[in-house]
Amino acid sequence: MTWIYHNGEFKSRDTIHVDIEDRGYQFGDGIYEVFRIYDQQLFEVDAHLQRLERSANEIKMHLPVSRDTLARDMHELVQRNDILNGIVYLQVTRGVAARYHGFPSSDVPTQMVAYVKNMPRPTEDMQQGVNAILIDDSRWLRCDIKSLNLLGNVLAKQTASEHGAFEAIQHRDGTVTEGSSSNVFMIQNGKVYTHPATNLILNGITRLKVLKLCQQLQLEVYEKSFSTEEILDADEVFITSTTSEIMPIKRVNDQDIGPGIPGPLTVKLQEAFEKEIQAV
Repeated sequence: MTWIYHNGEFKSRDTIHVDIEDRGYQFGDGIYEVFRIYDQQLFEVDAHLQRLERSANEIKMHLPVSRDTLARDMHELVQRNDILNGIVYLQVTRGVAARYHGFPSSDVPTQMVAYVKNMPRPTEDMQQGVNAILIDDSRWLRCDIKSLNLLGNVLAKQTASEHGAFEAIQHRDGTVTEGSSSNVFMIQNGKVYTHPATNLILNGITRLKVLKLCQQLQLEVYEKSFSTEEILDADEVFITSTTSEIMPIKRVNDQDIGPGIPGPLTVKLQEAFEKEIQAV
């Protein structure tokens, strides 16, 4: 049986139903997190839950349980489903209420659901590198909130797919922000650059881990914006996310990045990240 976490209880999948007036369904009025599972252990669970709490605060929504309780319940969900390597998807919406743009009354309970999914690590892509394209960033201005409003990201990812690319690297008036579902890093002359954690990007958990690894490896790292011209001229480019980990970009817009293979500093960071996984 597949177990689902629903409003604090563990239930079988076929008993879970979404109400047509759930505000997540009608408005995208909710937030979510995706946790990586390595050897049945959740990776960076505290960081994910801190970000979930921040997202909730930013949209003026109260989480129904504490971070400690959620961490315990997510671990139990993994164990109940006997998932070795995969993800946990956790979503919270503002609840079920008659359709009205304003918030429902405070006595309407939030709706929380989580499920697990087998997902192997993308080892081959991480070894060989992947392609990306550059596109305009047409999303809203609160990308720092991990909300359910992902249509802009979906359209960007679809555009990448239609061009045979793994990811769409977005930019605002020529300034690179982030990928459709990832953060973007550039390496030039041994220095690592990534867009600062403003409202224009999601402050990724893997992004934060990479910043720490750069410090440990004594790499110069700058949270500083860079242009589309600079990324095309970079020595190395990689993206980060919970599911893609540290993914080298070997080509952008049909132009090779460096020699068109994963660069030495990217590989060094991958090796350091691997040690972090093994230490979970």
